[in-house]
Amino acid sequence: MQVANSIIAITGAGQGLGRAMARYLAGRGARLALIDVNQERLDESVAACSEVGGEARSYVIDVANEVAVDEGFAAINKDFGGLDVLVNNAGIMRDGMLLKVKDGKVADRMSLAQWQSVIDVNLTGVFLCTRAAAGIMAEKGDGGVIVNISSVSRAGNMGQTNYSASKAGVATMTVTWARELARYGVRVAAIAPGFIGTEMVAQMRPEILEGLVKQVPLRRIGEPDEIASTVSFIIENDYLTGRVVEIDGGARM
Repeated sequence: MQVANSIIAITGAGQGLGRAMARYLAGRGARLALIDVNQERLDESVAACSEVGGEARSYVIDVANEVAVDEGFAAINKDFGGLDVLVNNAGIMRDGMLLKVKDGKVADRMSLAQWQSVIDVNLTGVFLCTRAAAGIMAEKGDGGVIVNISSVSRAGNMGQTNYSASKAGVATMTVTWARELARYGVRVAAIAPGFIGTEMVAQMRPEILEGLVKQVPLRRIGEPDEIASTVSFIIENDYLTGRVVEIDGGARM
């Protein structure tokens, strides 16, 4: 499938990797449906796409809300006349240790709210959006591509019980859906980014950032466009499905 003229929906498109992907794909002729919960940030992403000559529309959708997702993707289908690609990028972090013990007593522990909020967005949101998008693709009969954003943290990471579990789930759903949806001509793949230079990383204290870089054999953090170009590669490689592509500078050996 060619990126040019493809109808591509991106969740979490209001900032960070989502905006970088949108701008990158817009510059290559994609028609974009940008999804986020923040209209102001979506407007900025639409403007970024317009700067490179791309067509983009914004949709305020809570990916963890079943009704909102189904109605939102129905609107995208109506507005664009179909859907070729979905990029499941929306995600949140609510880091914390499972528990902390002080003087032999449990002093703190990860709350159910911390756990559930991450699972709702990062895992259930991917399920709901994929179900809606795959239905559109299957009914149209022209196939499609679904790209899920996982993480190197799917292998497990201290202080990220919730996040790691959600990203591991995304990776396993990718394989499952690749097998289930192939009969409809829909390919499913995932990207597992390492440390990428988004706004969140840029706000880290220099000493923390330096420590992260030391964990990467290439001795630098990744650029958002390096993830965006991988999305483009997955879309255009018609024999790639059911795989997780790690873009981490060698951090996970």
